[in-house]
Amino acid sequence: MATTADYTEKIPNNVDLREDRRLQRALESWQPNFLSWWESMGPSLPTREVYLRTAVDVGREGWAHFGHVAMKDYRWGIFLAERDGDRRIGFGAHKGEPAWQKVPGEYRADLRRLIVIQGDTEPASVEQQRNLGATAPSLYDLRNLFQVNVEEGRHLWAMVYLLHAHFGREGREAAEELLHRNSGSEESPRILGAFNEETPDWLSFFMFTYFTDRDGKYQLGTLKESGFDPLARTCEFMLKEEAHHMMVGTTGIDRVVERTVRLMKEHDTDDVAPHGGISLDVVQKYLNFHYSVSLDLFGSETSSNVAGYYTAGLKGRWMEDRRQDDHRLTDDAVMVDALVEGGVGQTEVAALVGLNTDLRRAYVADCQSGVNRWNRILSEAGLPQRLRLPSVAFNRKVGAFAGIEAAPDGEVLDAPEWERRKDAWLPTEVDRTHVRSLMRPVHERGRIAAWIAPPRNGINGRPFDYEYVRL
Repeated sequence: MATTADYTEKIPNNVDLREDRRLQRALESWQPNFLSWWESMGPSLPTREVYLRTAVDVGREGWAHFGHVAMKDYRWGIFLAERDGDRRIGFGAHKGEPAWQKVPGEYRADLRRLIVIQGDTEPASVEQQRNLGATAPSLYDLRNLFQVNVEEGRHLWAMVYLLHAHFGREGREAAEELLHRNSGSEESPRILGAFNEETPDWLSFFMFTYFTDRDGKYQLGTLKESGFDPLARTCEFMLKEEAHHMMVGTTGIDRVVERTVRLMKEHDTDDVAPHGGISLDVVQKYLNFHYSVSLDLFGSETSSNVAGYYTAGLKGRWMEDRRQDDHRLTDDAVMVDALVEGGVGQTEVAALVGLNTDLRRAYVADCQSGVNRWNRILSEAGLPQRLRLPSVAFNRKVGAFAGIEAAPDGEVLDAPEWERRKDAWLPTEVDRTHVRSLMRPVHERGRIAAWIAPPRNGINGRPFDYEYVRL
């Protein structure tokens, strides 16, 4: 397998696709369906060219090329990280065995399900974000939206390649279904709840790329450890691209907070809505919503299915090779979040069963780093307000806390009390209407909407006023 992508092929790739004519024909027959989906469900704003990053190599250096590309001509390809011929499975019952290049028969159904779930998230986010271009606050932001979109499309190709290459007819059928489900559809929704939520404005987009794409980072990190080597190498390269998506969210919220701080100080008020800004209490409500919805993506606090995936060598832990244990966990225990005597507490379970909690805790710590970053902006401005992550029990629809209502501080509430107070913690229709009212497009070079600060740096060394998008 080459590290450099072959762009002379109809489907750019570094997997020697031309050597397997049957697979090549199958993927080339899927390609028009993908392009039709992109045309109908991808970005709705017409453009001439966009300054996009395109993967050209899977090595550590010089792996991407930047240039103006017509969106319809973007070359979606199939790229796997370099193969390590000596790679061994690092965990579970098969620890120490050579990594699998073919799907073990006994794990076929489980592996296919893991790939389908991951694959379903990729087109879903494109569908959720398809209309945002019409209200972009700057050409810089518009370009970043399109970069996220085309790379989610490429990640779909990555999962479809695995389904076609390793799962026969069932894989081909599953690949077709990935294009037939649609975000928010009543008849055929996306598999995971967060990917059926609306992304109606740019504050939601920044929260999504910070919190929900960060869940994607951790899920890909566990699949990168898989004993099935093609899946592991696919996810390793996807993680490289995913970092940009989270940067968009992190710095996007930075810039919202920076602008809000400036308006608060200029007008000596916490309520910056009359001055064309987004007040901190509304930022906190959006944070509460997107964080809690993203926590649900990790599943229940305990899971026998995930225990089985780990033991089988299909899905590891985040940073598996840095863990100081036997990487089998058969005799270990862990404390997990639980409802204890009517309150938020913890209980001890077998470590294998508690792996979802292990992954969620790494995610929560990572999310906190962003909140700390935004709070430094507030602190440096001399303001006392602080943003906070709500309790893991807040607004949960999956897991141990799905059957209760809890305040952001973890206090368990009865249903009437929740109904009375929830508007203080989650975006109301008034909040959403105000945010939407600010979403007026700014599509001129060097200009930006009044509710957000400009970025400190442009893309690939270009200035903020560069022509990132040609409309």
